[in-house]
Amino acid sequence: MPALPRPAFGPGSRYTARAATTRPRTSPRHTDVATLSRRLTPRDMWLVRMLHEHHVLTTHQIARLAYTSQRSTQRRLRTLHQHAVLDSFRPLTTSGTAPEHYTLGPAGAAVLASHAGLDVSATGWRPTNTGRIAYSPSLGHDLGVNDLLTHLAAHARTTPDTGLSLWLSERSATRRWGDIIRPDAYAHWQDGDHLLPFFLEYDTGSQPLPRVEAKLTAYAAFTTATSTRPALLIHTRTQSRDQALRQRLADTARELGLNVATASADFTTTSPWGPWWAPLDRAGRRTTLAHLAAQWADLSPASGLELTDADTVLTLPVPSLPPAAGRS
Repeated sequence: MPALPRPAFGPGSRYTARAATTRPRTSPRHTDVATLSRRLTPRDMWLVRMLHEHHVLTTHQIARLAYTSQRSTQRRLRTLHQHAVLDSFRPLTTSGTAPEHYTLGPAGAAVLASHAGLDVSATGWRPTNTGRIAYSPSLGHDLGVNDLLTHLAAHARTTPDTGLSLWLSERSATRRWGDIIRPDAYAHWQDGDHLLPFFLEYDTGSQPLPRVEAKLTAYAAFTTATSTRPALLIHTRTQSRDQALRQRLADTARELGLNVATASADFTTTSPWGPWWAPLDRAGRRTTLAHLAAQWADLSPASGLELTDADTVLTLPVPSLPPAAGRS
């Protein structure tokens, strides 16, 4: 089989999916859904919903959000994998060892469907689910988005009154606004009294600058059509790419009246809430997400977030952290 394209940057940039392997199960592949009802904790159910929403999370990302140690994370994930609640794979790396990558398993999809009162087909899960994710050329991009946002969400575990009060995946954002925009994520960053509603564009450098610039027109159309003003955060792979984007987009953003800030992985690393974001103007100095919220007083959350009668467990936003009683 020919090698699939390797992501240009991000947590998947060192992987090649052609050698992805699935972890063998040491116990039966299927556990009765009724039997699972007495095994699954609220945190387990939260993780099932998270993997349905965000497709793939690594051991490190799950530990960051929901556990106090890698050992307790691995122990619980191994149990859930043995009961087919989760599936997993580990891509080949050019050096070292990749963490386990977890996806929704067959029993997890069945539990989720039962909880929603729907057929498994309604969840979108298929037996080929894990393979499609493992071999997807967008794996690195998707992991990069999830890595950035899990760091933001997990900040609430050590710093009260901060974190993500809302986190929608690309799929959920597309379901709401796909006729106008298709962001990589939509989220609300809360820091004390400051709220920063933002769309995220996670730029890996694979798209030419004119195509990125064209997205600003769509975001301006969204602002006009909905009379709401979320910020737009563009995260790039390197500082040089960041500078190229800023030079290309500054005039367009100003003409369209958009609140845009950029940052790169050269800065954000494990603290993306920090002073790494520069507003997209010629004198933009890097600052924190909280300061962006204070600086852009005209921000407002996106429309289309209200719950409707059509919403189900499958479409409701998933809390970015598990129930407090379920952590260990």
